[in-house]
Amino acid sequence: MGSAQIIFLFSFLQLLFPTLPSLEATPLDNTRLFREYIGADGNNVRFSDVPIHPDVEFHFILSFAIDYTASSSPSATNGKFRVSWDKQILSPSSVSSIKAQHSNVKFALSLGGDTAGKQFAYFKPKSITSWVKNAFESISRIVKEYDIDGVDIDYEHFKAHPDVFTECIGKLLLRLKRQNVISFASIAPFDDDAVQSHYLALWRKYGDLIDYVNFQFYAYGKGTTVSEFLNHFETQTSNYQGGKVLASFATDGSGGLTPEKGFFKACKTLQSRGKLHGIFVWSADDSKKNKFHNEIQAQNLLANAD
Repeated sequence: MGSAQIIFLFSFLQLLFPTLPSLEATPLDNTRLFREYIGADGNNVRFSDVPIHPDVEFHFILSFAIDYTASSSPSATNGKFRVSWDKQILSPSSVSSIKAQHSNVKFALSLGGDTAGKQFAYFKPKSITSWVKNAFESISRIVKEYDIDGVDIDYEHFKAHPDVFTECIGKLLLRLKRQNVISFASIAPFDDDAVQSHYLALWRKYGDLIDYVNFQFYAYGKGTTVSEFLNHFETQTSNYQGGKVLASFATDGSGGLTPEKGFFKACKTLQSRGKLHGIFVWSADDSKKNKFHNEIQAQNLLANAD
């Protein structure tokens, strides 16, 4: 058959079957991202205590920077953030040291958290403009001092409308990224109506600025099964459509699907579907007593080294 005949035949087939299915495989969206919160509980855990696999992208998430005073009865400071972890143990020099030893390590600064002292840490700005100004300036100082690469938004209690939260956080992230203060950002919602109303409003307007969704799957009830976890994952992937929703477990006994009950089995299922965008853990402070056994397994899975 001549080349002219082949071209004619191909053109004829295209006319008959204009929507022939593609033979290309569906691209997988698995990543090798591993993230771990550290510093919130003050358990004397050091960066050097935590095993780091060389074939994953490893993020330490420093917990927390809070916009509350350091007094015995903390009061809100309208976006003027300060470090609340043990600065002697998790110091700027220790950040430099671990980065020098491991080229695959990055750091994130987590904002907000659950408590300030013995009370809830509320998101309660005086105004959008003043909060964003204060937050940008104070966060920029901390980022520079600690050589931090990104931020994580982890407010869990609110005394502001979702629209105010959206504009404060959205404008802050936009400014931090535009001025190259940070290179990535994440949010850390969980399945609570008030929490979700704030984070979903933020996602709908500023989702393009958010690189990872650290969904707190461990906030679901104890005894969560593999099938329930996978259903929760699909629900939150739908809620944060287009986002990289990370799988998560806790080592403080709080809840959700645990490694002992099938967490890694669920992750392998997600991996087979091309949906394992990464894993994060709450927290290094609690894992130290078990010598980070679950962190090692999680990183091996991500690196396909198990």
